[in-house]
Amino acid sequence: MTRQSKTAPWVLAAAVLAATAGFAVSQEQPAESGKALLIEGSTTVGPIADAFAEAFEAMGHKVQVKKTGSGDGAAALIDGRCEVATMSRFMKPGEFKKAVDKGIMPVAHVVAMDGVCVIVHPSNPIGALSRDQVKQIYEGKTTNWKQLGGPDQPVVAISRDTSSGTYECFHEIVMRKAGMGERVEYVNSNPAAHDRVAATRGGIAYVGLAFVDRKVKALKIDGITPSKKTIASGTYPVARPLFLFTAGYPKLGSLIYQFVTFHLSEKGHEIIDAKKFVPLTDY
Repeated sequence: MTRQSKTAPWVLAAAVLAATAGFAVSQEQPAESGKALLIEGSTTVGPIADAFAEAFEAMGHKVQVKKTGSGDGAAALIDGRCEVATMSRFMKPGEFKKAVDKGIMPVAHVVAMDGVCVIVHPSNPIGALSRDQVKQIYEGKTTNWKQLGGPDQPVVAISRDTSSGTYECFHEIVMRKAGMGERVEYVNSNPAAHDRVAATRGGIAYVGLAFVDRKVKALKIDGITPSKKTIASGTYPVARPLFLFTAGYPKLGSLIYQFVTFHLSEKGHEIIDAKKFVPLTDY
């Protein structure tokens, strides 16, 4: 594993936030009294949360993971329904305001880096698109693959739901905040987007790097192949940090603290690497 040559601005921002919010004490820690540690949020961060939960359960701790979307994770943290919100985007200003209004200071912990990969059916001969070409597909301006030099086949554009952090990243970097076309289909998870493309010859969708396998084909975007190397170096254009949010900075040594810093351990690094994300550490 090569060390990252650059530190993403989001990582720096999150680190500053975590440091300056150190005065804030986290909410009561139910896991310390034998109750399960509750994790909720992003389906992208889901594989990491699940694997971390398995490791902690092997150590005798109870952990429950719920994966419904980054927006749901933020809401659950603000409402006190979880101790850790998994998010594939940073909290929005409105979410921060709701938290602060309830006396909660959200603290961001960057757990890994990820790329948002544009995928098509393996039978599709097209191997590369520009961000502008992808944008035109999702705007409804490109409706047949023959317009891009592919087969005479209708394009079936599949998007994540608007509460998804993956959607937010794609909407900002690829769509440049333009609206989606009327024919775009919406699904509520990375696995659903993957499965829809794997079963649809004209399909196109976008998923986290961990959800790219032989059943789908990831396209080069602006000439760059999505990979751990290109994401770590900052050359792949559609990349983002992944977050664990807590309500205040967790008590040092607490179970919440151990969970949100587990990625900094050698075991945590191995898990993140095995799940096809980009670790922040270099062992």
